[in-house]
Formats: sequence, structure tokens, C-alpha cells
Amino acid sequence: MIYPCFLKKGDRIGVTAPSDGNSKEIDYIRLDHGIDKLTQLGYPVVETPNVRTSVNGRSASGERRAEEFLSLMNHPKVKVIVSAKGGDFLCEMLSILDFDTIRKNPKWLQGYSDNTGILFTVTTLCDIATLYGNNFNDFGMECWHESVINDMEILKGNLVEQSSFTYHEDCFHDKITGLEGYQEDKEVYWQHTKEAKEITMKGRLIGGCLDVLLNLVGTRFDQVKAFTEKYQEDGILWYMESFDTNREKMIVSLWQLKEAGWFANASGFIFGRPCFYPEDAAVSYREAVEESLGELNLPMIFDADIGHKGPQFTVMNGAYGSVYCGYGKGKLRMEMR
Repeated sequence: MIYPCFLKKGDRIGVTAPSDGNSKEIDYIRLDHGIDKLTQLGYPVVETPNVRTSVNGRSASGERRAEEFLSLMNHPKVKVIVSAKGGDFLCEMLSILDFDTIRKNPKWLQGYSDNTGILFTVTTLCDIATLYGNNFNDFGMECWHESVINDMEILKGNLVEQSSFTYHEDCFHDKITGLEGYQEDKEVYWQHTKEAKEITMKGRLIGGCLDVLLNLVGTRFDQVKAFTEKYQEDGILWYMESFDTNREKMIVSLWQLKEAGWFANASGFIFGRPCFYPEDAAVSYREAVEESLGELNLPMIFDADIGHKGPQFTVMNGAYGSVYCGYGKGKLRMEMR
């Protein structure tokens, strides 16, 4: 596994929009505040033009997005590239992207949601570690949440042990100033499937947003079986979270990944809090997952601090992970090996 160089004072952080870009004044405020905060900490920000544009759910054409992304890859002082936003159409950029440039000059890539398309692909196709975590505007909150502080520490090479948080946002809240932190809507409570009160799972971490992973199955970017075979002695510790799923879509989606051979060397599964799974559904999110994956007889964790209902962990695709769950709480440790 290739681990890019971590941030040092004076290094640049690049922000680009490989999917959608910012389009609201309140988002510009948050973006600018994030740029100011990181610059004050000693990490000037290089922003590509598409960060402040959005047309039909895209920051620019696929060609332009690839061009601006690669401009940061080729920038000698940019060491980390953080995505501006999520969206739906990052896949259009993949078809144009020059992966040889990425292989020759690996840098930390970070984001979540639709950014799974680039993060997951770079790790499984190029054997380069990436970070599933905050999009750039999360750095724009006035008082950084512990999750953002942890994220920054990891970007600097301090692989802190991340512990489950006390509360999480359960809804999307409109921002008034643009500088708000997370709302404390619900208590965080991790669950697992084993009879024991505590479990620990270990393996090579890989995953992302389930909605996006499905787009990659069977394409030329799908090299997952080769990746999982390479690291089969470690076991593959899958983490996934979903944006827009119901019971039927969840079961069919996991069936598709299973039949594609993605889970052949799995050691366990971690599921983040689902974003739009119907709360009044007759079959719960957990029950839907177990319907599809129960036959694998592998440990599963649910409602972990991963994904759209922040705050979230920063998870390093490609790293060796150890995940603990017990008494409603959880921890993640990561090793570079």
C-alpha cells in the first residue's frame, strides 16, 4: 500500500469539485472561512475555479473537472486534495481521468458521499491510500468539532484513535451564519450482531457510500477482486453508509456486490448511520442488511460514526484497521502497513 506524504507547515491544501460545486451564498461564507482557518494554521489553500459553480448538479463538464483535479495533482506544493462537495455525477470525470498522473505523484485525496467514486477507485486500482471523511466546507465551522480536529491530525500523520461521539445530527439543518457546527439531535449508539457484549474486528479498510459503489461494479474501474486477493491474509474490513436507500434497494445492492465477488475475503462489515432510510419501515436498516449478508456469518457493526449524518470518523482506505464496538460505543485504530 502506498501512503502519500503527510502535511507539513507551509504545504498547500487543494480544494476542487469533482462532483458538484458550491452554489449558495451561505456555502461561500463557509468555504471562505475554511480557507482562512487553514491558512492561519500554516496550510495555504489552492482553490480551482469549479469550486464556486453548479450547473445541473455539476461543478463543470467532466473534462473540466478532470482537468482541474489534475492541475492540483501536478501542483508541486499541494500535498492534500479535499473535495468541495458531494453530488451525483463524479463518475463522468472518471472516464477522462489520467490515472498514470495519480500513480506517479500520489497525494492524499479526501471527501465523502459521491467522492467515493474517486477515493475507492484510486485505492483499489492504484494501491494508494485515500481518506473517506469531511468535505472541505466542514473546515469552515467556527469552532472545529472533535471530528474535524481528528481529521486534521490524521492529515498531518498523527493517526489518532477515534472514539464514537456523544451525539449526531439526524436531520439536515439550514445554516444561518454559515459557521455552525453539528446539531446534537440524537445520542450516538453503536450496535453489533454478535452475542458478546463487546467485539473487535480487524482487517484492511475499504468502502464508502453504497449508492456510489454500485456504479462501479462491472466497469473497467472495478478491480476489487484483485485488491481483496492481494490483501486476503489481512482480511478485508468493509465499511459502508448509504444516502438514499429503502429495504428493497439495500438488499439488492448488497446482493449485487456479493455476487460480484467483492466480499470473498471479508473479515467483517461496519455500517454508518443511513441517511434517508425510512424510519417507519416495517423492516429496519439492520434487518435489511442481515437479510442480504447474514449467510456470510461475519460480524457486523451498525450506526457507526461514518457518513452523511455527522460528525464522522476519517477512515483511511487501504490502512489496516481495528474497530471496537461495545456498550453502544465504538473506536477505530488505523495502522499504515
